[in-house]
Amino acid sequence: MNIRHSPMQPEPVTSLTRQGRVTLVGAGPGDPELLTLKALRVLASADIVLFDDLVSEPVLALVRQQARKLLVGKRAGRRSCQQDDINARMIRLARRGHHVVRLKSGDPMVFGRAGEEIARLTAAGIAVEVVPGITSAMAMASSLKVSLTHRDCSQSVRFITGHARNGALPANLDWAGLARAGGTVVFYMGARTAPQIATRLIAALQSPATPVVVARSVSRPEQAFWLGRLDELAYGVAQLGLDQPVLIGIGEVFANAAEAGAMLSDACSRAA
Repeated sequence: MNIRHSPMQPEPVTSLTRQGRVTLVGAGPGDPELLTLKALRVLASADIVLFDDLVSEPVLALVRQQARKLLVGKRAGRRSCQQDDINARMIRLARRGHHVVRLKSGDPMVFGRAGEEIARLTAAGIAVEVVPGITSAMAMASSLKVSLTHRDCSQSVRFITGHARNGALPANLDWAGLARAGGTVVFYMGARTAPQIATRLIAALQSPATPVVVARSVSRPEQAFWLGRLDELAYGVAQLGLDQPVLIGIGEVFANAAEAGAMLSDACSRAA
């Protein structure tokens, strides 16, 4: 006997008939143990993962085995995927019924272009969710055992981008305000503009002796730090190299970072 489904009976749900969606997930700074439980659940349910160049291999290993993983990295000085192309790909895949995960290093909402992606997805009628991650500045502070807001010397913390769309320093930064704020400043993606950062802050009357930290590959096995003064910043960045993204921390909270036993610094050796 042939059994026919009633016209009113719903079709089986497949990747081609279900409603597609996009989840922006923070991969954290690299150590997979710093992922949130929610991020792990999302990675276990993804159909397709579009991941950034800085997402670590141990984190990618946690993606569902059946999921497609597509690199859509953007790195300064290298041929990269264009943001408009990434947006279009997410929309196209979600409209096909896939659960698309946009996996970003650190936190999606801190210099991760999440605002642009959310706006495009929402305008296209695609459901979008955000899963936060640990941003690199917080992982750096934990590695150094340094509080970014210490009541004795820092009542604020600022995260600043080290380059604009054209690769140069942003033209609208308030250097005088940064120099006199008396708090902690962390520059993301500032390796190539480090000499200009130091010059502009010193010109705005920040002390050349202000403690600075340069951090590379925070939370990963190849993690490295350099500790010195603001007027030595360009030298410090050069010591760690430009092959990996670095963070630059500036402020009095880093004065005792070496005492935490978290780094080796030739700047400290020279001062001893």
